[in-house]
Amino acid sequence: MSHVISVAPALPGPPRPQAEITAAIAPLLAPDATARALLEKVHRNSGVTTRHLALEPAAYADLGDFGATNDLFRTLGTDLAERAAADALASAGIAADEVDFVLFTSVTGISAPSVDALLVGRLGLRPDVRRLPSFGLGCVAGAAGLARVHDYLAGHPGDVALLVCLELCSLTVQRGDRSPANMVASGLFGDGAAAAVVVGDAHPATARAGQGPEVVATRSRLYPGTEDVLGWDVRAEGFRIVLSPTLPALIEESLGQDAEALLSAHGLKPGDVTTWVVHAGGPRILDAVQVALGLDDDALEASRASLASVGNLSSASVLDVLHRILRRPVAPEPGSPGMVVAFGPGVSAELVLLRWPEAAAC
Repeated sequence: MSHVISVAPALPGPPRPQAEITAAIAPLLAPDATARALLEKVHRNSGVTTRHLALEPAAYADLGDFGATNDLFRTLGTDLAERAAADALASAGIAADEVDFVLFTSVTGISAPSVDALLVGRLGLRPDVRRLPSFGLGCVAGAAGLARVHDYLAGHPGDVALLVCLELCSLTVQRGDRSPANMVASGLFGDGAAAAVVVGDAHPATARAGQGPEVVATRSRLYPGTEDVLGWDVRAEGFRIVLSPTLPALIEESLGQDAEALLSAHGLKPGDVTTWVVHAGGPRILDAVQVALGLDDDALEASRASLASVGNLSSASVLDVLHRILRRPVAPEPGSPGMVVAFGPGVSAELVLLRWPEAAAC
């Protein structure tokens, strides 16, 4: 097993009320009264109350082309990723030069050197640190990143791994695109980063792992024939969202059997899971997860709170949800199971089985 020692989110700027964001971008996406009325309705129904943006709302009118927005991703995003990673390491009580493996993920910008390489000098990571940047997993990447870190630590049980998720979703909104998918995205996604420090079984920091869960097992799933349901259409002007209204139905029909397959291998069923860490994909996505797994209304409270406060943070979402759970005044019952669930392009799903440790360190 691997052990999550700390999780830290980092958000740019102050929280912006959803109505303020709607008013700022409406002229860019909905120049006439009919389109504006639709945009406002979509934003009101998004489940989002506030979001954080990389830029002042008025700045989105003059972003420039794909190159200009990607430059902003690289500069602003690296600063944000550095803050999340530094906070996670400080919370874990682990020095930067103790990190052996860094997995970085994003789907809202690209760079070479990748952001993880830029973090090496900024954080004081060792020059021989192993790095693995990932692009294209989308919203599933936070859960998939946790799973792949777990895989690495199975073979390096004495090591420290750092997972960093960075998304500046606001830089991808396509001006002049009046498609329903773009309108939904413009009201749903927020900007932010999150990082997690995870250690292997043989690392001495496992003695402090009472503050976070153990990763027990993982399951990956790719649903055939769903390539056009979720993702990017990459154009000269940037990343154009592909978001089919069929996605919630796909989740509702398919997630249950995947969750049961992972759980049954460990003598569990969905009703045994006490803590759900679900990607805050939107109200319809969370409703579909609830139906698929037969959950009570309060089971996804942390995910709905994350959605309302910061929007869908894409790959950083599940870490934000996990951070909220770890901050609760009452921790999950020792020994109780939890599960991380997220979805991304493909369509793909990643499930991570957690267990809260039997006892905290003295």
